[in-house]
Parts: sequence; structure tokens; C-alpha cells
Amino acid sequence: MDHEPRSNHRLLTLALFLAAVLLVYSGILYNLQVTNHEMYLTRAIHSIAREETVEASRGIVTDRGGRVMVSNTASYDLTFDKSLLNEGEDENESILRLLDLCRKNDRTWVDNLPISHSAPFTYTLDTASATQRSRFLVYLKSLPAASEKLANYLGTHPYMAKSWAESSENAETPEENAPVPDLMGRGKALLKQMPSSALTPTLLESAGLSPEALLDLMLEDMKIQPGFTRLERRRLLGVRYELALRKLGNYTDYILVEDVDTAFISLISDGHFPGAKITGASIRQYETPYAAHILGYVSRLDVSDDLTALREQGYDGNDWIGRSGVESAFEQYLKGTDGRRVVSVNSDGKVTGEYYSREPQPGNTVELTIDLELQASVEKALADTVTAMNAEDEIIGRGAGAAVIQVGTGEVLSLASFPTYDLATFRQGDNWATLSADPAMPMFNRATSGTYAPGSTLKPLTAIAALEEKLVTLKEKIYDTGRWYYPGDPTGSSAGCWVGAPGHGGINATRAITVSCNYYFAELGYRMGMDTFREYLTAFGLGSSTGLEIGDKTGLLPENKKGENQTPWAAFGQSNQLYTPVQLANYIATLVSGGKHYEAHLLKSVKTYDNAEVVATGNTTPTHDLELQEEYVKAVKQGMHDLTTSTLAQYFENCVVSAGAKTGTAQVFAETENNGVFVCFAPYENPEIAVAIVIEKGGSGSALASTAVNILNAYFSEDEIGTAILPENQLIP
Repeated sequence: MDHEPRSNHRLLTLALFLAAVLLVYSGILYNLQVTNHEMYLTRAIHSIAREETVEASRGIVTDRGGRVMVSNTASYDLTFDKSLLNEGEDENESILRLLDLCRKNDRTWVDNLPISHSAPFTYTLDTASATQRSRFLVYLKSLPAASEKLANYLGTHPYMAKSWAESSENAETPEENAPVPDLMGRGKALLKQMPSSALTPTLLESAGLSPEALLDLMLEDMKIQPGFTRLERRRLLGVRYELALRKLGNYTDYILVEDVDTAFISLISDGHFPGAKITGASIRQYETPYAAHILGYVSRLDVSDDLTALREQGYDGNDWIGRSGVESAFEQYLKGTDGRRVVSVNSDGKVTGEYYSREPQPGNTVELTIDLELQASVEKALADTVTAMNAEDEIIGRGAGAAVIQVGTGEVLSLASFPTYDLATFRQGDNWATLSADPAMPMFNRATSGTYAPGSTLKPLTAIAALEEKLVTLKEKIYDTGRWYYPGDPTGSSAGCWVGAPGHGGINATRAITVSCNYYFAELGYRMGMDTFREYLTAFGLGSSTGLEIGDKTGLLPENKKGENQTPWAAFGQSNQLYTPVQLANYIATLVSGGKHYEAHLLKSVKTYDNAEVVATGNTTPTHDLELQEEYVKAVKQGMHDLTTSTLAQYFENCVVSAGAKTGTAQVFAETENNGVFVCFAPYENPEIAVAIVIEKGGSGSALASTAVNILNAYFSEDEIGTAILPENQLIP
């Protein structure tokens, strides 16, 4: 009984302690919910409302056997985002702090303002890319003071716009003292239609926009106060220029430095750099130095893009997009789906937590019809041949193109253009400007966009067309005297056979192909007429796009001049007609398949990134079938085969497979070296591939025979790595 008072005392002490704790918690809650409610609410919202886009990696590109041609490597970017600045944090000071950090750590930031980085300031438009010039013009049009000066100058001097104005009236020079109403209105109209190529330092300075004057206008427009050095102002304006361009596209973040390392990331994380954030990214990794013209390249979205439409398709302001080649053609498959991540930060800007509201989904894997091993061999064969020719005759500016197409599917096994370039380095330093200015045009795809007269390589098509139209028979012999004269023409229009008098004598279709008799094919052209001849050219895919996904030139079909019949000359590959190497290869593939014409294509298949599902496949269905008579096809193939065992025997004796071929010599101008053209197929008995080669200023087509043999040997190799026996759908490291 004596312990009861002591127990009550303990209970009272405990109750008082609990009451004190509750009072403290109540005070804290009151402080949070009432006294400082607005402050803590703002902090909380700021902490949880930072939602970021997580860039999805682009899909990889492989060849037909699974060899990786393009992949990605993980990286991090330093991004400046004005929206992350807190109240009282100065944008300009924040930018300069970041730039100082970059300079101290030898990091180059993105600055495409085409004005030199140091005084005396000059325009650098001559080294700017087309995209950079376009962006600069967009900015100038958005800067009121600069736009007004340009419009005033163009309105007063409209003759400056002669080469690009849509209306000839706008390009007239006003008479002296003549009243010209609304000069500014006319100037604004001219400025609106002005192409970026017309933007030159001379025009800008004539309009009163010297580099110094423009920098002053930018400082005023951006409300940058005095207090910065001249060099600091130029650095600051370079970044503010990039931000201004992004503002035109309605987004605020700007990737200042790409591919930063962990040491640099630590400096950003440990220091106080308002507006800065590190974002995950991926860099396109080119696993091969070959196929540059096929693969193409990517770049960031730009103000010149239709950003509204692209946003609706799921693009973010800093996304990469394919600009050429496969990267552009298969953009819909290669682009992944970006994720969203919510990041919480404390009052010092430190990340305290994150979670994904949507996981990023990588792009699909695009498998091409290209055989990378064959592609390498074709590029090497072209390079070796052109290099040897250059060393022999010292002709400069010589280019070449080649195409290899699978018979019966239209699948493109190789597209090569020489000279070429390396996708891994072409945008580094001054490489882009150097390549763009190179007169040899290494970035021009001669295989798909180079158009050339076919020369005698067109004779097999003429033969099959005349046979199908019953204008000649297999047994009929046409007597070649050395020169064919247009019947009944008093002017004596004629076509000479290359052997001269007395000619080849009496020859049939097969023999005419082997000896390449101009007389024989001129006569067939005369009998056929231009309309019928053009019908067959079109049916074989000449004069129109092959359907290639990366795009190609349509070429040019022959046509009669007024009052003239050009068919006799067009029939043996001369006259006004031009075709691409890929068109020529596809025409040969159509012929030796018996007339089944396919669209040339690069897409083998598209699979999800985990190879779980096939999304799309290339089209291997023929567009049409000419249903050529088997005996006619056999006769034409025989003529092409006989060429490889006679005139070209010295080259084809080293070929690992029997083949058929046709040479061509296309005169460009009388005073220049002829282009060399060559087509072939193999094996002769059961054709699998068709090849076309063009070498500019390559002389006679026979000079290309050894190049063709090297390509055929690369394909029909016995090493178990060639296209003929390489297993498909298999990843190769």
C-alpha cells in the first residue's frame, strides 16, 4: 500500500512529458500550416514539381547479317534552363559562372552565333553550315531593330534581291528621284522571302549591321546592363543567342555542353550553379567507317523545323532527328519514346529523390539489306581504281559510284560512292566546312544521285525491246558497213560504228551485244521509234525513282527534238538521257530475272529493341512483270556472257563465278575524258546479283572490268563470310 503514491507520481511525470511533446509538435505543425504556410508550400511545390524528360536512345542499325553499323553510347549533357532560376538569381551572372567553369576545365560550349569570338569582331558566315545560316536569319528577322535595318536597305535597294526575289517587279532598280511608295513595306516583303544563302557580310554591313553594331543591338534587346568586359559580353551573347532561338520554339532549356565526364559532373553537383542541370543522353556511335552515304546523320531539332508538328509526334525541344540517309528514312522506327522523371530537390538545388512517371522506350532495331563485308569491298574497289587512274593520268576531281542489287528481291546489297567521308569525325572541328568546300564533293552520293549517260550498257535493253516488239528476230542478221545512215535523210544524218569501215558485217542480236555494234542498235532504234523505246525504258525503271527509301534522282529519259528522231542514237545509249548507277543495276536485275521489276530498297526488317517482335519488313513483291520471252532473255544474256570470255577475258579469267557484262563509254563533252560505265550479273546460269559501276572520266567501260571482278569475287567468296552464304537475322559482334 506504501507504493501507490509513488506510482501515481510516476504516471503524472509521464503524462506531463507526453503533454510537452504534444505541445512541441503542435507548435511545429502550427508553424508549418499557419505561420509559414506560404513559404513551405512554395518550397514543397518547387521540390516535387521538377519534372524532366528522359531521352530514349535511338534504335540501332545493323546489316543483313546482324553486324552493328550504328549504335549508341551513354553520355551526360550540361543543360542551362532559365526556368530553374530562383527569384533574385541573375541570368547573366549564372551563365558567366558556368562559362568560366567550362573555360577552366577546357570544355567547349555550343555557340553558333556567326560572329568571331574575339575582337576585332567579324562575321563567320563563310564557315557556317546551311542550318546555322538559316537559324541566324530567323533570329535577325525576330530582332526588331535588325529586321528594320534589313527591310529598309532591301526596300531602298531592291536590285540586291534580283537572284532570289519571287517577283521581277521587286528586283527592279528604282529610278533616281522617282517616287516609290512604301519602301519599308517592299523591304519587309523582300526580307520575308529572303533565303539564308543571300545573307552575306557585305549585305549586312551595307544595311548598317556591322558585327559591332549587331552586338550592340543584341545587348540592348536582351537588356544586358553595363559592367561586363567586351569579351564577357561576346560570350554572354553567344549563349543568350542560343536561348533566344529556343524561345522562338517555345522551350527554355539549352544544352550548353555535350558529353561531359564524371569529374565535371561532380564540379556542377558540388558547386552552386543556378539554372544548370545534368541530363542523361546518348551519342550516336558509328561502328564502321563504311556506308556513310547510306547511313546518314542526325542533329538536334532546330527553329527551322516544324516544332509544333514534331511536338505532336512526341519530340522534345532538344531531341535528335535523322537528317539524311537511313537515319532520316527510318526515323519513325529509330526514334524511341522519351520517358518522364520527377526529381525532388532541396532548397540548395540538391537532388533528394527521383522516380519515373514513364519509363523511356528505346527505338527499334533496323536491319538493312546491306552486307557490310561486301560494302567494304566495293568501297575499297572503287577507291583503288580511282586512285590508280589518278596516278596514271593526273586527272583531278574524279568520282565514282556503284550499286549491287539482289536479283529477284530488289534488295540493295551495296551502294558505294567515292570519294567518301567518315561519319564518326565529319562534324568535328572544321571537317564539315572542309568537306562541303571540297570540289570532289565527298558528301555527294553518286550511286543514287549522280546521273550519267548509259552508253553501250543500254544495248541489252534495246535488244530485248526490239525482240519483244517483233521488230527483229534472233536469226535476222543486220549488215554493218561501219556507218549507219538515217533512211531518206538528205542531210546525211548518221551514226558511226566504233570499229569503222568495213564494220562488223552481218550480225544477229547476241553477237551485236558482244561486239557492241552501234550500227545494229541504231537500226533497231529507227525501227522502234521513241514512244515504244521510252515505254521499255520506263518499264525497266529508268527515268523514274527506284523507290529507294533514302531517295534518288529520277534521271532523264531521251526525247526527240522538234522535227528530229533521236531514237537511233538513244538506242545505243547516247542522246539526251541520264541514269543513276542504282537505276542501271536495277534494270539489269529486271532483265536477267525475266522481266520481274522490283523497287530497290534498303529495309530488310524492323524489330523491337529486344527482338521480341517484327515491326516491319522490306517489300520484296515485284511492282510489275514484263513477262519477257525466255529465249530472248537467254540470247541477250548469252551476248553479255560472251563478252566476258572474249574481249574481257583477261579480267574475267580471275572471276570465281561465270558472269555476263556490258561495257559503256559515255561522252560528256568533246574536250573532256569520257565517263566509264559498266554493268554485269552473276552467276550466268542462275543470276543472283546485278552490278553497275560508273567512274567519272574513267575512259572506256572496259577499264572498269577489273573493279567489277573484284566486287563479284567479294560476293561469291568461299570464306563463308560473303553475302551468298551469310546467315541472316544473326547478331555478329
